[in-house]
Amino acid sequence: MNYAKSDAKAAAERTFVGIWAATTSPFDREGRMDLDALAADVARLVDDLEVDGVFCTGVMSEFWALSVAERRRQVEAVVEATGTRVPVIAHSGHHSVEETVELTRHAEAAGADFAVVIRPYLPLGVDEGIYDFYSAVCDAVDIGVWIFDTGYAGPPLALDLLDRLADIDNICGVKVGHPHAHYLEVASRVGDRILVCEPSETELLTDMRDHGQRVHMSSAAPYLYQTPEWRPMLEYTRAALAGDFDKAAEVAATLAPVREVAEKWLHRRWRSDQVNPIPWLKAWAGLLGMSGGPVRPPLRPPDAGEVAALAADLEHAGLL
Repeated sequence: MNYAKSDAKAAAERTFVGIWAATTSPFDREGRMDLDALAADVARLVDDLEVDGVFCTGVMSEFWALSVAERRRQVEAVVEATGTRVPVIAHSGHHSVEETVELTRHAEAAGADFAVVIRPYLPLGVDEGIYDFYSAVCDAVDIGVWIFDTGYAGPPLALDLLDRLADIDNICGVKVGHPHAHYLEVASRVGDRILVCEPSETELLTDMRDHGQRVHMSSAAPYLYQTPEWRPMLEYTRAALAGDFDKAAEVAATLAPVREVAEKWLHRRWRSDQVNPIPWLKAWAGLLGMSGGPVRPPLRPPDAGEVAALAADLEHAGLL
């Protein structure tokens, strides 16, 4: 990080622009973390897909299945692989305040530019307890901290709670992984003090055009919806940032078939059945040239028939 703690909010405004991608955790056939594959993924993101930032060790990375030591090594590997070409935000949330502080301090020492901390999810806690959790973490570190409020971790954080959290010096953003209407409420309540973003590619152009959002922070969409030869998400985001929303809308519309595949294989599984879609997400990424690969228990890999059906859908959508 190259800013003072008191400047975290302003630094975030300068840094979080464009497309940020959330990495997965590559594992080899024995289930060990594969840092070479992770470095190759980062190179594809930065060099071929031209993302503007990398989010690591989060939900897409199966952080719950990683040891603390593995999480540390993965942050170090991502920072090394980016080589300062793009900024890095490291997820450092954990069950305990003590280990969250430890992981956040490590992210800062390893060279991450920002940290992001998932809302306490076990136990869910009351508002005062959640405030105390974030306050304790932020008091103990200098790095800018994002709140990660996602449906994977429980119901949305209360607006009154977010209002108080937004006043903490180094709280600089909130990633809202809940329905669009809640994102709008959060943006209206705290968007004057911290960045408010939702990781939905479907809503991205609307958020940029109508609500002033300048960053997609962050998801797997930048490498699931694009290939090095076809980068519509990059193209329409750059057009929107330049103020050419007509061109942006024209390019964004070409992603309609891809969004249908994502709805079928990823979003509907979570929304309707509460089935974590990471196994299919990694299979999709692998089909497009990313590492993909196995998942760790309690997740289970898709079977060969599912992978073949997914490949057929991706071919039909024009990605393969």
